[in-house]
Amino acid sequence: MKITKLGHCCLIIEEGEIKILTDPGEYTDAQNSVRGLTHVIITHEHQDHFHVPSLKQVLANNPGVAVYTNRAVGNLMSREALPYELLQHGDKQLFGDLEVEGIGTEHHVIYPAIPIIMNTGYMFGNKFFYPGDALTKPERPVELLAMPITGPWLPIAEAIDYARALKPKKCFPIHDGNIKAPEGMYRLSARILQPEGINFEVFELGKNYDV
Repeated sequence: MKITKLGHCCLIIEEGEIKILTDPGEYTDAQNSVRGLTHVIITHEHQDHFHVPSLKQVLANNPGVAVYTNRAVGNLMSREALPYELLQHGDKQLFGDLEVEGIGTEHHVIYPAIPIIMNTGYMFGNKFFYPGDALTKPERPVELLAMPITGPWLPIAEAIDYARALKPKKCFPIHDGNIKAPEGMYRLSARILQPEGINFEVFELGKNYDV
């Protein structure tokens, strides 16, 4: 499996002939020039993960690409007459030979007065977990974790404890597109996680990583 981080929560995941894009949001426009995609995964409806103009450009550049998401995002896509297929909590789908499973149902609490929306995380190949905006704990080992590192809903201490609880072999930060100087959070994460045997590695934007 090969992973390329385009920015924030927008990743390219490649396995054989399969090329998946996650969460084409408004914090990056790098996804607007990507071609050769076979699938798009969208975890939830917030614009830093689901940006309709970007998604329309992605679909235009990749004819026949299949979009998978949950019912809440699907309802919004239907309003735009955009095609999608459901892949929600407990659902499994083969993308070629790569199994993708939906795990989780709710976005993490932002503030008690703000309604909780639907969020679906995804397990790729039974080893790489991408949780979206949630701290969902799959009921199985995780080898590689896309670790949300901060946001209006997430302090850094809680993010680090999430990685410590899952104990992946490696994790890398996502949900960092709104941080002007993320290096301090990166250093703190590595300082705590590395001694516990969790390799914290910052994925440079646009660089391919074999995992």
